[in-house]
Amino acid sequence: MQAPQDIRNLTSLRFFAAMWVVLFHYWPNLSAAMPPLVDKGYLGVELFFTLSGFILSHVYLDSVESGGFRYFGFLWARLARVYPLHLATLAGVGAMALAAEAVGRSVDANILSWASLPANLLMVHAWGLAPAAGWNHPSWSISAEWFAYLSFPLFAWTALKLKHRPWLAVGAALAAMAGLYAVFQRLTGESLTHATIAWGALRIVPCFAMGCSVNLLWRSRAVRGRTLSSLGALFSGTAILVAAQLGAPDTLLVGLFSAFILSLASLSSAGINNGGGRLFVYLGEISYSIYMICIPWKLLFVNVVSTIFGFDKAQLPLGVWLVFLLSVIPLAAVSYHLIEKPARGWMRRWRVDAPATATSVA
Repeated sequence: MQAPQDIRNLTSLRFFAAMWVVLFHYWPNLSAAMPPLVDKGYLGVELFFTLSGFILSHVYLDSVESGGFRYFGFLWARLARVYPLHLATLAGVGAMALAAEAVGRSVDANILSWASLPANLLMVHAWGLAPAAGWNHPSWSISAEWFAYLSFPLFAWTALKLKHRPWLAVGAALAAMAGLYAVFQRLTGESLTHATIAWGALRIVPCFAMGCSVNLLWRSRAVRGRTLSSLGALFSGTAILVAAQLGAPDTLLVGLFSAFILSLASLSSAGINNGGGRLFVYLGEISYSIYMICIPWKLLFVNVVSTIFGFDKAQLPLGVWLVFLLSVIPLAAVSYHLIEKPARGWMRRWRVDAPATATSVA
């Protein structure tokens, strides 16, 4: 089977999504007001979810249509992609918490939530099956991804039914997203885009469906040529920054994510990979490690530095905070090369019936 086109611009986009999330989590340790753009950083997860729907459709939709799709091979490849680092970071947080308790330091009871451990190990802790947001909290989104992976044949079947009506697919996905967000807000009093442990599995559904539908639009070549693709990327990218800074509704921002993804993919189709230079592609490849180690690194760095130097955890000096922020990148590179990449390769060698992929975004 021919490998799908490598969409390098989207690989690079993963890095910016990850760092947006990191900024959102790290800014409270800086004695400065959080800008609205940073305050919207939780939507970096929505960007990941939408990318995931787009790329998995890009890689697997043809095999689903031709009958060559192997469900268990697909799941094994997805498991190889996410599980080793999930397990390693879970163990790392547990080890740090136990070490802190051993030297008499207080530890948030939720971090070592033993009742939540089975759900974490099975990656179902964002399905409402974990009593607390324990261990490595960002892994809730990996649990949500696992839900989408298990459900992928349904997403693919729906996409194929609308293959020749991509605009209808996009419109339906947007309408369903807006409706779900409104109903969830009304029933719970909270935004779905803030859900993690209790409703995280539901949170991925509209974004993943949006990514699948935008992939249909891209396949139809709705955006063609370098000029139109470049203008689309410039407009949608600028609109995301402006809308986030103005505190626009999350639904609007997710819609803009979809337009940006479509434009960047169309740029790649036109042979333009301005955002796909070697450095940014590499940073995109380590973005999963950036995301997964950001909270363990925060727990370690902030507690150690505040203990040694007597800093207020919420008021780190700017220079120290910048070291804290930027050091997550080389640490993620180490994690990628020592854990994520070799473990993924080892697991995939056990299964050979999953389609090859030319992109590291999935």
